[in-house]
Amino acid sequence: MDVSRLVEPDRVHRSVYTDPAIFDAEMENIFERIWVYCGHESQVKAPGDYYAVTIGRQPMLMVRQPDGGISVLYNRCPHRGVQVIGNRQGNTGSALVCSYHAWSFHLDGSVRAIPLAAGYENTRMTRDNPDCSMRRAARVDSYRGFVFACLVDEGPTLSEFLGEAKVAFDDMCDRSPEGEVEVVPICHRVIQHSNWKFFMENQLDALHPSVTHQSTGIAAGRVEKRLKAQGEAVPLYYHYLSAFASNFDQWDKVQTINFPRGHGILKAYMGLRPADPDTREYEALLERAYGKEKMEEYLSRSIHHVLVYPYLSVQSPLQQLRCMRPISADKTLSEIWHFRLKGAPEAIYRRSLWYYNLVNSPATMINADDLENWTKGQRGLESKGMDWVSFHRWYGDDREDNGVIYSNHGTSEAVMRNQFRAWSRYMGA
Repeated sequence: MDVSRLVEPDRVHRSVYTDPAIFDAEMENIFERIWVYCGHESQVKAPGDYYAVTIGRQPMLMVRQPDGGISVLYNRCPHRGVQVIGNRQGNTGSALVCSYHAWSFHLDGSVRAIPLAAGYENTRMTRDNPDCSMRRAARVDSYRGFVFACLVDEGPTLSEFLGEAKVAFDDMCDRSPEGEVEVVPICHRVIQHSNWKFFMENQLDALHPSVTHQSTGIAAGRVEKRLKAQGEAVPLYYHYLSAFASNFDQWDKVQTINFPRGHGILKAYMGLRPADPDTREYEALLERAYGKEKMEEYLSRSIHHVLVYPYLSVQSPLQQLRCMRPISADKTLSEIWHFRLKGAPEAIYRRSLWYYNLVNSPATMINADDLENWTKGQRGLESKGMDWVSFHRWYGDDREDNGVIYSNHGTSEAVMRNQFRAWSRYMGA
């Protein structure tokens, strides 16, 4: 596919969001060729535990092995093609068994038993044929407990793929006195009636919050002012919302850092370290675990979002992770996960849980505002009103150093320009 006619340095053609043929090419050239997040190791704690995940268009299973390792298998029986596991998660015991004809497999996918095996004598479907085993992902690796799989043998290692975006997982885990997190087992799932790119562009878009989320931010700010005027303590969760209504000058001071593979960072703009007893208790735990200098380093990183392009948004200071699972050109599944910091006080978990429910859940006004914009964006781009999507804001103003693009203005559309530069490379590979 010739993508040079679709992507220019300061604009892209609307078809990259709407054309089913382009979506099919994205699945083949991007999502089914790069390292894709499967889940956290704490989702499959015991041997036989599994979690079903989709990589591109491939149904896969993340399975804990008897030796403690984790395998990622295609969820397909080699006999007649039926998915071996129909549930999202659970424990399969010591074997994976197909519900159609009872073929069974070891937890690593290798064939264990073929019922009525005599019926396959003198055919290719015998136990010594590798084609009688469940197929495995070409590569599986993890970083700080976060598990990824790649469906092809060639290409960068996981560490190379993540690059500077590894800070998302470092920042989250380093905030635990034990250096580890564990998943909260229930996640929010949202179907977005829009292309997956809308979400990825939006996460580091510092221009939209005070427009899109103005009503919520202003309302929360009014409550904050009233409580202060009454001499009452203002809970942090009001600040979570009122910060969205910051003025344009404040947003323009927030920097984005954009990396060669499309990954990026939106630096911190929200105060998340109040001087209250809960925070002081938490800081004391971290200081005992790491020393004062490291404690300050870990809690002072300037991060609000880290993007792992093209599918992951991590809000490490709040232990949140959102993963895009594209379904079609105009439909995307969003998985919204929350994590506990091992060894941290319950109050710190509760603090982040407020953000999870007030900002990132399907029931919030913040999420609803974004979903409406993305749906309207999808419908607008499906029209013939105009062919091109503009990314001109502060074009030519950003600073590039060794392939990393630093915005001089927080509202620069450097984020989108960088993502499509990475997109073009993937699509033209």
